[in-house]
Amino acid sequence: MSSSESIVSGNQSLCTHFTFVAFSSLAELQPVLFIVFLAIYVFTVGGNLLIIGLIWGTPSLHTPMYFFLVNLSFLEMCYITSVVPQMLVHLLVETKTISVGRCATQMYVFSILGLTECCLLAAMAYDRFVAICHPLHYSLLMDPPVCLKLAVASWTTGVVVESAQTTWIFTLPFCGTGRIQHFFCDIMPVVKLACVDTSHNEIVMFAISVLFIMTPCLLILCSYVRILVTILRIPSATGRSKAFSTCSSHILVVSLFYGTALFTYLQPKAAHSPETDKATALMYTVVTPALNPVIYTLRNKEVKEAFQRITVRSTPDK
Repeated sequence: MSSSESIVSGNQSLCTHFTFVAFSSLAELQPVLFIVFLAIYVFTVGGNLLIIGLIWGTPSLHTPMYFFLVNLSFLEMCYITSVVPQMLVHLLVETKTISVGRCATQMYVFSILGLTECCLLAAMAYDRFVAICHPLHYSLLMDPPVCLKLAVASWTTGVVVESAQTTWIFTLPFCGTGRIQHFFCDIMPVVKLACVDTSHNEIVMFAISVLFIMTPCLLILCSYVRILVTILRIPSATGRSKAFSTCSSHILVVSLFYGTALFTYLQPKAAHSPETDKATALMYTVVTPALNPVIYTLRNKEVKEAFQRITVRSTPDK
């Protein structure tokens, strides 16, 4: 029996466990990587909790834009938690195994959160579009029921689409060594372990990726084209700067998220390699969630002011 446990079915040896290759080639650096990734994880969870707490405790931030930001911050905490704790454990142990069931669970959570983020970012872009292009109707078009519907639609889309896709993937038989050339159960590295022809599956998965990643992306692009046209029509430089500043944080987050997502999931199969897959995966599983709190606190005037007020109130008088 190989490093991955298996059961025999006919002439095939079916995997019951997978083994991650992860960062095995960097064995001497794994303790250092553990410390670095642990620090990033703690910072990310703490930063997103801080944003949620600031918005929750500041009535002036109870607006549609910050409602979506709370959703995004909660999602980012779950997103990084679905991958990094397991990766940290595997940096400390020699045998980096995971059962097929746990692998499926990780893929369910990770993929659902990923698609939900695509949809949430589109909802946030629509919010900015209404705020800048239709300011007089903003309170009507983005009232609390509308915001709630957009958030529920985002989460529902992620759950329905990715639950179906992941369930389909794990109906495939997995055999061979069961070695995943990755540090978590991402879609393509797992599909490569199937001992049947997966070409049709890969075509369908590519089509799903194009449809459900590109559609929110196109909605975001259309929103920002309209926003840009509206901003350029504002006569004063101060007005243009103020309007653009309300979008800058969102634009940065969208660029980080979609830049890595498009590179990972929409490139041809021949262009994939374990090294590039792991490098880009680190960007969207670790780096991007860690940068979001920084972007939304350092580049957002209202959040910074709320943080300063709370800091001043918590500082004892001398």
